[in-house]
Amino acid sequence: MTDWLRGAVIYQIYPRSFCDSDGDGVGDLRGAIAKLGHIASLGVDAIWLSPFFRSPMKDYGYDVSGYCAVDPLFGSLADADALIERAHELGLKVIIDQVWSHSSDQHAWFAKSRASRDGPRADWYVWADAKADGSPPNNWQAMFGGCAWTWDARRRQYYLHNFLPEQPDLNVRNPAVQDALLDVARFWLERGVDGFRLDVVNFFTHDAQLRDNPPITTLKRAPPRPHQFQRHLYDRTQPETLQFVARLRALLDQYGAIAVGEIEDEEPLKVQRDYTDGPDRLHTAYSFFLLRQRALTPTVIKDAMDQWEGAEGWPSWSLSNHDVVRFPTRLADNDPQRTKLMLALLLSLRGTAFLYQGDELGLPHADVPLERLRDPEAIAFWPSGIGRDGARTPMPWSRDANMAGFTQATDAWLPLDPSHRALSVDAQTGDDSMLAFTRKMIAFRRNSVALAEGAFFALDAPEPVLAFERRIDDARVLCLFNLGPDTVLRPASGALQLAVGEVAEQPGGVSLGGYSAAFIAI
Repeated sequence: MTDWLRGAVIYQIYPRSFCDSDGDGVGDLRGAIAKLGHIASLGVDAIWLSPFFRSPMKDYGYDVSGYCAVDPLFGSLADADALIERAHELGLKVIIDQVWSHSSDQHAWFAKSRASRDGPRADWYVWADAKADGSPPNNWQAMFGGCAWTWDARRRQYYLHNFLPEQPDLNVRNPAVQDALLDVARFWLERGVDGFRLDVVNFFTHDAQLRDNPPITTLKRAPPRPHQFQRHLYDRTQPETLQFVARLRALLDQYGAIAVGEIEDEEPLKVQRDYTDGPDRLHTAYSFFLLRQRALTPTVIKDAMDQWEGAEGWPSWSLSNHDVVRFPTRLADNDPQRTKLMLALLLSLRGTAFLYQGDELGLPHADVPLERLRDPEAIAFWPSGIGRDGARTPMPWSRDANMAGFTQATDAWLPLDPSHRALSVDAQTGDDSMLAFTRKMIAFRRNSVALAEGAFFALDAPEPVLAFERRIDDARVLCLFNLGPDTVLRPASGALQLAVGEVAEQPGGVSLGGYSAAFIAI
């Protein structure tokens, strides 16, 4: 029942910014339901919904105060049920975010945990005594800046938070916490979801001895964030996490559902593989390896694929999401042809591919001024942060409509980027549009068993050419990418199936114009 995942294309919806149905300037579940037809028209296999659960919104939904409740900002539980039902009618699987590394400090579990050191939920979060001088238990640093420990006067102890102080870390070592999280999973599985995306899954457990992380000794200058001074040996990626993953996998197997893990680690590809390597692990995982690249060179792609050679697990890849600079800006200098090339490359790799809302339109990263920033990370590290708000601005549906059709309000929670109007869904009607190309490329992948499921074989080629084959049984596709601006000639034989950019067949080979690609059946 989970075979659909191999070679699938999954579309991420960030609900706050997708479509607003009630005119409050914030996207919601009914808005998402109204636009599911657009997603289905792309030919994707599934949707991934970022959190829509009850939350104080300190981190815009990634601080959950009610795992089994829909936040009124997004609608109701009935709306969630309607979305699942409508997606299934359209042939779309539904994957929802689960944020189990931490909760909101407004969650009832945390209120009970901080109330007493010996209560029934006393050790549901990570608590530790101060050192003799009152300082924190160790040197761990939070991802969003500053110490990863905050003092709580009620318990007269510190609690751990890898992100904001309002996001205390759950003690997933505790079997009772594991049981509670599995109950959450069961609640949503019973409502019909097809799987979960697990936020920072390798953060679920910590070193029981609370040992200091060692410093990185090779730094040539101070990094922009305190946590980047350290090797994260003890605050993440602990072996006990995989014991809980095995329990989760057993539950998912009962429902024929899947789990996608998000990996944040200094060895991202290795951990991706470790977390998917076996029948008691995750079905697939993605990392920030490609999401943080500033250029997709042949070496980068080959290195990524080499890590998966002979692996039992199945990888996932993405170029954009709600946490990083959009790939048309980061990888393609906002050039339409290069943007198409990057999308074609993503959809050619062995693994499951994730598209982020707006990728199909080629949306550039938005420029959000300081006074409009909402993301706590962006504000904390301004102006050198990654600017996550720039990836979260409203989705443009109609070029000439109010707020490009995102909302009937005069403004939204984040501003509409004026440059996005011309790239609205209703403006991309031509055969040469990014939207048309996205549909074409997804259909090509879907109809090619070699691209969807085949093995990856790198071929020798002088840079900037990336050459590889995808093979399964008798199906073979030669994939040629010219990642540079100048025309190159490449030996090839076979039938040209799809050209991206200026491609011309030549005697004994193919001519690839700048930033072009050719797919050849061999």
